[in-house]
Amino acid sequence: MYSEDDLLSLSGLQHLSYCKRQCVLIYVEQLWADNFFTAKGTVMHDKVHTEKIERKKDVIIERDSYLKSYNLGLIGKGDVVEFHKSEGRLVPFPIEYKSGKAKSDNTDKVQLCAQAVCLEEMMNITIESGALFYGKTRSRLNVEFDKPLREQTRVLAQEFHALVDSGETPKPEYSKKCDNCSFKELCLPEIFGRKKSVKKYLKEMINNEEII
Repeated sequence: MYSEDDLLSLSGLQHLSYCKRQCVLIYVEQLWADNFFTAKGTVMHDKVHTEKIERKKDVIIERDSYLKSYNLGLIGKGDVVEFHKSEGRLVPFPIEYKSGKAKSDNTDKVQLCAQAVCLEEMMNITIESGALFYGKTRSRLNVEFDKPLREQTRVLAQEFHALVDSGETPKPEYSKKCDNCSFKELCLPEIFGRKKSVKKYLKEMINNEEII
């Protein structure tokens, strides 16, 4: 169990899943950088949060929901929680909105699972599933909160706390995903993360400028 002072941003799990260095740059060094993809995501989330509560026949839709878990040591907000009426009670169904498309790994799923754990702890219930909505494909992916996903989420939350507590920034490791990262200009993975000399990299940059 974590204390109130220990709580970290729930969204950090996704940043950590994507890149340890990016996670530390945001949550330890307090840096931020936008690119087309992050700006697009912000616009999409703003649209989702325009109306806080919506009531339909058998569903209450709550947006921008406050979430907290002392077991995971996380705090944050969820995009949408649908409360479905079932046997005289309301059963929450968390939904997270993403601007891109479904990923091959669990990067998005662990963030959604953490939201479910927060709701379970706050409401003393069990939540079996939720969903991820992807703007690029206009598709909804149902996610089951099974034991492996819950364990992955728990371990990642512990790793997040350990990483922040250490205060150490990992060295960059270049990969293809760096090309679409908003932190590329701050991180400089092509200089420090690739197995090539700085001199060779700068020479390539100059040659590219000349071609342009």
